[in-house]
Amino acid sequence: MTVCATSVDTRALAQSLFSEIREATRDGLGVTRESYGAGENTALRILEDRAEELGLGHERDRAGNLWLSLPEETRTEPFVAIGSHADSVPQGGNYDGLAGIVAGMLMLLQLRGRHEEAPPLRVLALRGEESAWYGKAYLGSLSLLGKLPAATLTRPHRDGTGVLGEAMSRCGADVEAIQRGEPLVDLAHIAAYLELHIEQGPVMVNRGWPVALVTGIRGNVRHNLIRCIGETGHSGAVPRWLRKDALLAIAELLSRMDEHWRVLLQMGMDLVMTTGICSTSAQSHAVSVIPGEVAFSFEVRSQDTQTLERFYTLMREECQAIERARGVRFEFDERLFTEPATMDAGWLQRLEAAAPQDMKLERMASGAGHDAAVFANAGVPSAMVFIRNENGSHNPHEAMDTEDFLTGVALLARALTGA
Repeated sequence: MTVCATSVDTRALAQSLFSEIREATRDGLGVTRESYGAGENTALRILEDRAEELGLGHERDRAGNLWLSLPEETRTEPFVAIGSHADSVPQGGNYDGLAGIVAGMLMLLQLRGRHEEAPPLRVLALRGEESAWYGKAYLGSLSLLGKLPAATLTRPHRDGTGVLGEAMSRCGADVEAIQRGEPLVDLAHIAAYLELHIEQGPVMVNRGWPVALVTGIRGNVRHNLIRCIGETGHSGAVPRWLRKDALLAIAELLSRMDEHWRVLLQMGMDLVMTTGICSTSAQSHAVSVIPGEVAFSFEVRSQDTQTLERFYTLMREECQAIERARGVRFEFDERLFTEPATMDAGWLQRLEAAAPQDMKLERMASGAGHDAAVFANAGVPSAMVFIRNENGSHNPHEAMDTEDFLTGVALLARALTGA
């Protein structure tokens, strides 16, 4: 049965959708919505079913992304796309990505019966934004724009079973077109891309900002796997000067890079560095064994491409110096680069103008990546609204307040209609 949109309680609808998708994709304490996998499929199916009940149009594109629209919208002028991603990290939080899709649905419903007061609007639920599953972010948006590197389709799943192209094919994606780099949408038809998203750090909570505007999105350079290879030995029998300790080599590398990071920050550069994976071999490590091989990851993020390249060059130079000093060697997997993005100045001004007089909208950069960066770097005017979120993100304890969320939705709606 189709529900009359004008009778829908948007607060109740939002809470119901968040709850239903959380329960359907729960994995222990958190949620797991694997990119081009079961949990993401479940979330998209629930969104489709609810769209059907609400009388909204819905269709999948050739990258498997879900589009929602008002059936009565027949205008052919370029449309505004609003949305976010449907996937999550393993055992992550419920609002990361999903909040932006639900926000778009609410805006569609608010425009029912008066859609000509705003530009044509379509909601986009994107697949595969998280890099946790195949080591590459923005899978759905890059595929949609014909910009996914063909080699990405052969990247293995995090557990080593299967590759991305196989998973995408199972979800109905046109893998051959994506491999050719064929755009699956005409960018001339997209007037703007808007995205509501929870802030994934602690700034807004600590400063008391319920809503903020995003000025730009950090890009990154990363290696998912670097191997430092030294020489295994007996912990009691090999003196320091004859050791080729892979773990100490990495410790020295990270200590040196931390000092470079400190100096560059003092120079006013935007930069963060992370090694999120570092492990000796579970099959052979022991208290009495000098580590002969250690695997680790390396990532650096910045709003400035030159800063990224400068820091990456420093890292490779330090690796060479440590190789000579410690008798080890570093082996690198594929270098992955994600370009920084700047949000559209016109849309930032439009959002500020739409804010109530008693709301002071602060501006901030996003340290985390978002699909908005893909659209912005493809030439689509893009903007993001951040919503305050307790306990950070990429963990099960995300705690976005419904009032903050609805404030962000209302802001986007006013900016869209000019009311």
